[in-house]
Amino acid sequence: MSTIQIVTDSTAYITKEFAKENNIDIVPLSVFFENETMPEAFPGEFAEFYTRLKDSKDFPQTSQPSVQAFMTVFQKAVDEGKEVVALTISSKLSGTFNSASLAAKEVAPDKITVIDSLMAGPCLRFLTERALQLAKEGKSRAEIEEAVNAKRSYSKALFAVGTLDYLKKGGRLSNAQHFIGTLLNIKPVIELTDGVLLPAGKARGKSKAVEMVKDGIPASVSKISIVHILNIGEAQKFRDELKEAYPNAEFSIDELGPVIGSHLGPMAIGVCVEWQA
Repeated sequence: MSTIQIVTDSTAYITKEFAKENNIDIVPLSVFFENETMPEAFPGEFAEFYTRLKDSKDFPQTSQPSVQAFMTVFQKAVDEGKEVVALTISSKLSGTFNSASLAAKEVAPDKITVIDSLMAGPCLRFLTERALQLAKEGKSRAEIEEAVNAKRSYSKALFAVGTLDYLKKGGRLSNAQHFIGTLLNIKPVIELTDGVLLPAGKARGKSKAVEMVKDGIPASVSKISIVHILNIGEAQKFRDELKEAYPNAEFSIDELGPVIGSHLGPMAIGVCVEWQA
């Protein structure tokens, strides 16, 4: 058994089953929606939230885990005689890294390493799985940190939205941009790279936007997660198409939860990819 406890947050969207099988601790971010605060759930548990989101005039607000939430997880691991490697959502998107870092200082700074993944979603999961494998191989915290930091520059995410409504509700589009974009059927493509969400381009119609997503996949890709929100049919079709183009890549289909997915909205689709140096 590894003497290093792997910890990450809910935006890695690791399934409850995988976390349990591999003893990964998941610290959830929180979602405030329709006067209710709830921890972000696990994949397979998002449908009810998105169904409510489609019918609601309210827009969710998200918040990072508290310092105490991380302290509780870290202290348990230290009390069991373990060291800790914790990987968090990009510090440029959330204060989660800061909460984890403060918790590490309070509990045992000489036994806990906190890594800013500069990512979210399955890209964060890829790095967490890498850390887990290295821990199982008996690597030290320093070796795991070095390997993860070296790999995080070789990943990115690209998303195409089904509607502009959620970008508008989340404050990323003005009323005028929403009106004109909807009128002209313009679909933006959004990229997460180096820790920041940025516009990567726009296309007339969703099918062309999805083509832009495909064009953004590096030739040396080794892992491809097709990510979606209430859009499994299109995700499966896109996976089959990409398997023909990248037969040597490792594939998965993954749901995006409320913290990331609320800004994209139901019917969004995209990819999280990792490639070789």
